[in-house]
Amino acid sequence: MHVKHLVAVIDFGSQYTQLIVRRVRELGFMAKLYALEDLDQIHEPGAVILSGGPKSTTDADAPDIDFAWLQSFGVPVLGVCYGMQLLNIKHGGTVKGSNKREYGPAALVPEAGAVLYKDVTPSSQVWMSHSDTVDHLAEGCSVIARNAEGVPVSLQWSDRMYGIQFHPEVTHSHEGRTILRNFLALADNLQRFDIGDFKNEIVQEIRDRVGDKQVVCGVSGGVDSTVLAVLLHEAGVNVRPIFVDNGLLRKNEAEEVQANFARMGVEIETIDASERFLNALAGEGDPEKKRRIIGGLFLDVFWDAVGNAEMLAQGTLYPDVIESASNAKSKASVIKTHHNRVERVLELQAQGKVLEPLAELFKDEVRELGAAMGIPHDILWRHPFPGPGLAVRCPGEVTKERLDIIRECDAIFIGNLKKFGWYEKVWQAYAGLIPVKTVGVKGDERSYEWATNLRAIVSEDAMTADWVELPPALLRETSNRILNEVKGINRVLYDISTKPPASIEWE
Repeated sequence: MHVKHLVAVIDFGSQYTQLIVRRVRELGFMAKLYALEDLDQIHEPGAVILSGGPKSTTDADAPDIDFAWLQSFGVPVLGVCYGMQLLNIKHGGTVKGSNKREYGPAALVPEAGAVLYKDVTPSSQVWMSHSDTVDHLAEGCSVIARNAEGVPVSLQWSDRMYGIQFHPEVTHSHEGRTILRNFLALADNLQRFDIGDFKNEIVQEIRDRVGDKQVVCGVSGGVDSTVLAVLLHEAGVNVRPIFVDNGLLRKNEAEEVQANFARMGVEIETIDASERFLNALAGEGDPEKKRRIIGGLFLDVFWDAVGNAEMLAQGTLYPDVIESASNAKSKASVIKTHHNRVERVLELQAQGKVLEPLAELFKDEVRELGAAMGIPHDILWRHPFPGPGLAVRCPGEVTKERLDIIRECDAIFIGNLKKFGWYEKVWQAYAGLIPVKTVGVKGDERSYEWATNLRAIVSEDAMTADWVELPPALLRETSNRILNEVKGINRVLYDISTKPPASIEWE
């Protein structure tokens, strides 16, 4: 990838850090994320952004940076949240620790003439997520924005160094993109980001890394693994795409996946391991253990099928990496373990046997990449589906009976989303099982059955999500059909939780 004149985003561990990279790319410029241990890989950046993070700058083990090294580039620097506090300390100011956390919206009141806030409306909403606050300002520091109470939330130390207490990268900061655009306008000769050029670089990197080795590529039919398989196919490497039917798929999904790859001219192998997975999950209700069982068994099935495969390709994306926080370099807190970040994958990764060409991309960028390779629209716009499948939509023990109920409810819900023209208006939707039995009435008889939860969300990258206000007619028809057609369900609920604090899936 390009390593010069890009926007170097330095990771101090915020769960939003990847969004900074995303926003910069949306503005048309190449950005790359760097762990603190990898700063020697930064050469001639066009601009530098210091991310937020969960630590306090007052902690003894607080993440730090060589200020002289940072200044040596002579490029614009923006400190976000923790990054701003760290810059204030580096310039000679102080930061005050606090046990009280400010989390949520705040009004931004910029100073007149502040270049960072050109075209930003008065009292624009920004999103706060911090505990520490700047105490004493460094000499020569200017306050360029405050909140509605007059508290400084943005600082300027020079015409090259700025700080903001809020997070412009999240959509809750309504004009965050404008603020980032103003910052990037201060830089010279930034490297542009183009998905076509990015594709060519990825293809060349695949060829260089793989050579004449054989690559095992797991495909699920989802956008990520589909784009990965087609990308490897286009690179011309020796790849064996394998589709594992783990028994945790949606209704008729195995047949649909095989038909879709046939349309694209990519030959896949299918392994029916459904019984093996269900046996391994029998009696297990802990969500983390279920994920690890599925991830480990998935690899077992692979290696059982292909023997001494030389490399494993995965459709890992940025959000997978940041949420698992499994990389030892990460400062972020673990939210959940992704199936492609289980221990065995990490062991293979340490041996250089894991290929993850999409690991720097977000979902929408993957779709753009797929479109550039001619993948049909309906395949690219399938809703995301979790690697552990319906297991994460089935709290508690996973059984065939429960899975069948989820499949039927899900098929009705997704079918109605398409019928009412809402399928592509939502980012992801599904039906899950609430394994609590409630009393109901069916016909003239008392019923004692489970409930299903319907969930439909909008998101840009799975880092944050909001629930969708679906038309009452759609929900009513879906509920009526489920209650009349799905045996075992007598109650339908609609999930109106946002992420955070909830997650998108149930487990």
